[in-house]
Amino acid sequence: MYCQNCQEKEATIHLTEITDGLRTETHLCEQCAQKEGVAVKSQLSINELLSSLLASQPSDDEVFGDSKQNTSCPHCGSTLEQFTKNAVLGCPYDYEVFEKSLLPLIKKAHNGKKTHCGKVPSKTSTGTKKQIELMKLRQELEAAVQNEDYELAAELRDKINQREK
Repeated sequence: MYCQNCQEKEATIHLTEITDGLRTETHLCEQCAQKEGVAVKSQLSINELLSSLLASQPSDDEVFGDSKQNTSCPHCGSTLEQFTKNAVLGCPYDYEVFEKSLLPLIKKAHNGKKTHCGKVPSKTSTGTKKQIELMKLRQELEAAVQNEDYELAAELRDKINQREK
């Protein structure tokens, strides 16, 4: 595609402008773009791009704290330092051993929740969806009773009875 201004050189600058719902595209070579006053920024190298992305990430000390770096799991021997390098835990007990350090990462991955709640496939039958909903309500009811929140427990009990009909 040639430059829309000079019609001689290859267009390397492509601008899209939307005004009042109308889309207009302009294709210019670098020289015409400079004449038009369009700021031309050269492409970033991959190293510059990665550096800028990594600079915005929190450091390991900010996420894990420096005092927990030396703790190791008594079952498998893995450490937080190994986790930061490999992004893999050694065994299920690591979640308990490194709970304080892992909890912020888990919450971030699960939109503020500290446990994975799963998803229900969209093609699931309504009977299965109803069973999943009842199971979830029963779990909430059990938690409400354990927390001695009897008002919530009564509401949940009523919802369960209503859905079972």
